[in-house]
Amino acid sequence: MTPQRITPLPSGHRLSPRPALRAADNHDTARPRDTVALAAVWAVTRAGMLALLVVDRLGDSGVAGEVHTLYRGWFEQLVHGSFPVDDATWQYPPGAALVLLSPAALPWLTYFQAFVVIVLVADATITRALARAGLPGAWFWVCSLPLLLNLPLARYDVPVTAVAVLGLLALAHRPGAGGALAGLGAMIKVWPVLTLLGTPRGHRTRAAWGSAAATAVALLAVLVLCFGHTLDFLRQQSARGVQIESLGGTALQLARVVGWSGEVRYQYGAFEFAGPYVSSVARLSLALTAAAFCWLLLWRARARRWSPATPYDAAFAAVLLFTVTSRVISPQYLIWLLGLAAVCLTARTTVQRPAVLLMVPAAAVSALAYPLHYQDVVDGTPLGCALMLVRNGLLLTAAFLACRRLWRATV
Repeated sequence: MTPQRITPLPSGHRLSPRPALRAADNHDTARPRDTVALAAVWAVTRAGMLALLVVDRLGDSGVAGEVHTLYRGWFEQLVHGSFPVDDATWQYPPGAALVLLSPAALPWLTYFQAFVVIVLVADATITRALARAGLPGAWFWVCSLPLLLNLPLARYDVPVTAVAVLGLLALAHRPGAGGALAGLGAMIKVWPVLTLLGTPRGHRTRAAWGSAAATAVALLAVLVLCFGHTLDFLRQQSARGVQIESLGGTALQLARVVGWSGEVRYQYGAFEFAGPYVSSVARLSLALTAAAFCWLLLWRARARRWSPATPYDAAFAAVLLFTVTSRVISPQYLIWLLGLAAVCLTARTTVQRPAVLLMVPAAAVSALAYPLHYQDVVDGTPLGCALMLVRNGLLLTAAFLACRRLWRATV
């Protein structure tokens, strides 16, 4: 065999990494100093959020009260083997018990302290997973979540978002694990199942959906065996009206300004409208949600081009659609959207950057509405109406952009 001849390199010439690998390093690989900077910003911003939560004097509404009263009350019932009975505020799937009971793992802390620690651990888990997938996504999450002030630390949506983010990131290489996490998340707060809509056709879709269904059924069976009144939440959820922060609520609030006779009442754990045409607005919201679901099915059937970012882009668009068509757009819904937006930014080929960027002002305006000026929102003052109009307008615009760009990129 004749040995290959190696031509010497000119003097001063150095071998350079392949462009593809170098580009991947620049985007995906976190250098030690980048990791340190990210961790430092995370620590500083979360300390500020924690300080705001301890003081809890923002605006007219105590953010921490939900943990002290609702969550702690549900915890006391769950430890005795029963889901809340005849409780109008209990509207969550039975898997929520896993999060509400988790503070029991830290018995040396009060319930409130343990709950906040668990939320911070979930937040750090999201940050680490995003940093491993792509630093732009991690930086987006770390810097955008504090725009919601202390709210994320006093709701169980960060742990749910952690389950959804981990599942979505796992779909590319371990569709079974990603599906199992989506099924778990769906049993906690329904929406994580939407993260499976963009899985590529074939064995990945079958593995993901099969794993999700098996996980959800197994968990439901365990909860039914271990707790009483497991499905009572369905009765409370079906009775929900139109919350003042939803798109329908914004329309009714503007109608009230020009003479509509409806009023705001506190019911089912939220401020909702009561009066003429409210039931029609609620039915319209449900119809729009059904239409959104049909559009997603049509997109799934027509899509022909998949990129590594397509599952992320589809998940973000789907959750955004179901958010804007909901009868309830609570401020904590922005936590879900920020998490999925951050996942989109971990992929170079994402088409959702314009819609993702709109999540930043939407989160900031949402914090102005709650907790800073929530009484204005409830009373329907010009400021309250303006805040809701801007926040919901941003979400609606983002939903339109997300769907249009997803369609153009794949169909």
